[in-house]
Amino acid sequence: MKTPLSILELVRVKQGPPPNDQAPREALEHARALAVHAEKLGYNRVWVAEHHNFSGIASAATSLVVGYLAEATKTIRVGAGGIMLPNHAPYVIAEQFGTLAQLYPGRIDLGLGRAPGTDQPTLQALRRTPSASEHFPQDVLELQSYFSDYAANERVQAVPAAGTKVPLWILGSSTFGSSLAAELGLPYSFASHFAPDQLLQALDVYRRNFKPSKQLARPYAMVGVNVIAAETDEEARVLATTQQMSFANILRGARTLSQPPIPNIDAYWTSREKMHAQHMLSRSIVGSLETVQKGLRALVSETAADELIIVSDVYDNTARFKSLELIAEAAT
Repeated sequence: MKTPLSILELVRVKQGPPPNDQAPREALEHARALAVHAEKLGYNRVWVAEHHNFSGIASAATSLVVGYLAEATKTIRVGAGGIMLPNHAPYVIAEQFGTLAQLYPGRIDLGLGRAPGTDQPTLQALRRTPSASEHFPQDVLELQSYFSDYAANERVQAVPAAGTKVPLWILGSSTFGSSLAAELGLPYSFASHFAPDQLLQALDVYRRNFKPSKQLARPYAMVGVNVIAAETDEEARVLATTQQMSFANILRGARTLSQPPIPNIDAYWTSREKMHAQHMLSRSIVGSLETVQKGLRALVSETAADELIIVSDVYDNTARFKSLELIAEAAT
């Protein structure tokens, strides 16, 4: 399989042995080390996502984290997967990512999402309203204009974005995003790592309706997938309980720190939580090198994905690095 692999880095803050939990700084330092490791393994890009009021994720200041990872690496693409554009003025995002593009030319990606990435009280703290998402298509176009060559001639410039042509991506988990990406001629990334239901339908809509643009001549689709690899299937299944507990906690309305794996996940969640979490994680690939290899090949065959972006949510740093090594080997 020669499909490019990338990583969605969650910058997870971990629950530590009582009474000491991991500090967000440690999560950021691990993300930086992971980006360096991913570059050596041949991964195509590493993205971080915007989440607010989530104690277990340290990437809220997404553009700063992108810069932190880019500074530690040399060739791998680094970007946002994504910036939740309704939370921001497009002008400010253009300034931030234009600056990143000046500092790390040819390596910065900007994925854009329409969801707020947080709860309603936090949305109010951001001084945004739910209706802001209604302007998402117009905001994408405005943002794109700030990166263009002609932006240097405009009265209002997002300095130093003009001429950087930062590549935009549309992120989504429904046909809304795929339709918009097709209309604007932008690459599209589907979030099947947590919302798998409309994966095939969205990809079909995107490819059938794609209109070539200055950025992209033909459709380019990336598929998000949870992959956890270990020496054996059983070991991988145990490692996967960290992510399963996270999804169960979300269903409980609790945004907790990343928890160490447990031997029996059924002792943790209720039957209802299990049903919902397993549905959200239904596209996951968990197992040994051979199992992961078969899973990746089947997913690419089914989706014709141009690229896969991997979430490997493993608690232990050493086991996580090993997981990424095995995934890279499985994809060769």
